[in-house]
Amino acid sequence: MSSPEEPPVHLEASLEQPSNSTHEQTEPLLSKNKLKKLIRDRKWEEGREKRRELRKIKAKERKERKRAARHSDAPLEPTAEKRKASVEAEVHPAAKPKHLTSVQLPVSFVIDCAFDDLMRDGERTSLASQVTRSYSDNHKAPFRSHLFISSFGGNLKHRFDTVLSAHHHNWKEVKFSESDFESAASQAAEVMKTDWGGQLSGAFRKYRTNNEAGFTSTSGEVVYLTSDSPETLTELKPYSTYIIGGIVDKNRHKGICYKRAVDRGVKTAKLPIGDYMKMTSRFVLATNHVVEIMLRWLEVGDWGRAFIEVIPQRKGGILRDGITILEKPSGTKTQDTEVDDGASGHNQGEEDACLEKDADEVSLKSPPREGLESKEEPQP
Repeated sequence: MSSPEEPPVHLEASLEQPSNSTHEQTEPLLSKNKLKKLIRDRKWEEGREKRRELRKIKAKERKERKRAARHSDAPLEPTAEKRKASVEAEVHPAAKPKHLTSVQLPVSFVIDCAFDDLMRDGERTSLASQVTRSYSDNHKAPFRSHLFISSFGGNLKHRFDTVLSAHHHNWKEVKFSESDFESAASQAAEVMKTDWGGQLSGAFRKYRTNNEAGFTSTSGEVVYLTSDSPETLTELKPYSTYIIGGIVDKNRHKGICYKRAVDRGVKTAKLPIGDYMKMTSRFVLATNHVVEIMLRWLEVGDWGRAFIEVIPQRKGGILRDGITILEKPSGTKTQDTEVDDGASGHNQGEEDACLEKDADEVSLKSPPREGLESKEEPQP
């Protein structure tokens, strides 16, 4: 026997004090479940400063213990995790990691965030996480692109400025702009023409060795990536800008990125996922997955390898018959975020849970760049 539906509860009357009949008629009514969620979220927000202060205290205590140990020449007592890691290191000694060399390439990625009013709060949380991961992946990639975040404003910007503690102001090699993606693409084109615009390396090495068809800094193109496009992207080209739709909408607004590009007269294309992979789910990826796939292609020049290493295993993707990759992949390297979109469609997926409630406890500052030397080029 099914239980009766929960009666609607007045928000103001439950959270603050009883209200009169006039307010009950004009104010929105909420169910008990929705009301509980609002109360829980309010308590979480009220405790944010307390949690932050507690983290500072713990960090200060750790520094003091380390300082005291240095002065007394007494070794720090190892934690259980460190003891376990030490034992494993003795049994399976790892090779000394090499310093990563990061090379700037003359190519640009633009995440178009002009869909703020079409997303719900949880979807904006997911997009904020995807933008953060896109930056991190690009920042640490052996071959990195110029990264632009266009139409950056509204509730998404508010989340970065408040919940995420404005750490994006410390990010390097990324440009946030309130202007639209066309303006960002124009800025990218100018940047790529400069002396620091990047070098033809990685998958672009062939343009340096034989200068294919006289390819120059004015030969680039602007492409809006969307799974609704009838065109398929075969390769990334130097001095080009690739637009990725920054929207998480759980498939409510089908074709919105394609229509946005067509209305502006911008070329569209989709990633060649179907040409290389058999999928048990939709050809829809999170924004950060699209960025990571293209970064991987810039490194190895092989779509098959990029797809198999980046696309989450839960999507059930396997290489099509007859498709080979340059080298055997070392395994799925991406974190398993929730389904959203990327360039093979606009973002349509579940909420990304990584930075949802604990985002304020995750450091989003720019990763350390020790050992990175952009002047040198890694060996192929």
